[in-house]
Amino acid sequence: MKTLKGPAVFLAQFAGSEAPFNSLDGMCQWAADLGYKGIQIPTWETNLIDVEKAAESQTYCDELKGKVNSYGLEITELSTHLQGQLVAVHPAYDTMFDGFAPEKFRNNPKARTEWAIDFVKKSGTASGRLGLKAHATFSGGFLWHTVYPWPQRTKGLVDMGFEELAKRWLPILNHFDEHGVDVCYEIHPGEDLHDGISFERFLKATGNHKRANILYDPSHYVLQQLDYLTFIDYYHERIKAFHVKDAEFNPTGKQGVYGGYSDWADRAGRFRSLGDGQVDFKSIFSKLTKYKCDVWAVMEWECCIKSSEQGAREGAPFIQSHIIEAAERSFDDFAGGDVDKEHLKKILGL
Repeated sequence: MKTLKGPAVFLAQFAGSEAPFNSLDGMCQWAADLGYKGIQIPTWETNLIDVEKAAESQTYCDELKGKVNSYGLEITELSTHLQGQLVAVHPAYDTMFDGFAPEKFRNNPKARTEWAIDFVKKSGTASGRLGLKAHATFSGGFLWHTVYPWPQRTKGLVDMGFEELAKRWLPILNHFDEHGVDVCYEIHPGEDLHDGISFERFLKATGNHKRANILYDPSHYVLQQLDYLTFIDYYHERIKAFHVKDAEFNPTGKQGVYGGYSDWADRAGRFRSLGDGQVDFKSIFSKLTKYKCDVWAVMEWECCIKSSEQGAREGAPFIQSHIIEAAERSFDDFAGGDVDKEHLKKILGL
């Protein structure tokens, strides 16, 4: 058994242009005051971290880590969700995803891809300098527009898609390996890595690369109607990061998983603030503890009903109440001690 670390919070949904959300000091004080013990830092928020500098300077990383620690916090992971998305983009999504890249790389998919790969690599270097063991990201992909098998997929299309995705990620995975950091893909609709089967396809294409791992977020499985508890049984050895995020799925006679192009508030499946959805967190925390998953429990807040302020206030105590102090001995181990083979023989009648 292993006790999960936490509570922690992903800063992406809270960072902004006004104090305290526009600086690392401000966000650290805010998170600490709410009872969080860790922060996951989005690398695209330059007010929080300069990845270019972090990749080059151990002094900068030591100072950054020291600043966070001075508030009684730890950095759980860095996140390159937006940049990871740009490692692989189908042309149908070029316009919609271009805004994730610096302006000089927009309208130039080749240059955008090269920039994204380089940036994610630098984030791996920064993670290593910060002493982190895991990194949060998206896989991007080429196949999402074919997720429903109509029109029929041409033979070999899926295999080629995953081969190309692996080709783009292998240099990144190798770079992270050099720095002792796991790449944790958030298994997420819209990515080619969106469920267990697709993750397995990618894993096979990378030669079962040891740094290709999972950021477990049950909310995305609820919206797909995937068994998120059995998922842990299958993939616990690859779960190296954890987003504590709630969701609900309430199908109607008019819509189901696909949602009819509705906005979030009107969808059958939607994200909710912690405790307001349908996710069985007690069972999740039990399984992750049982399987000795060495992860931070990081709240990712997204809700179309409750305010972010209330969600942030409620998040830390919610996570804390679910963290299990792992048992160090069996509850029925009254005697303990060494094995007495002669005593065992007596019990067996030998």
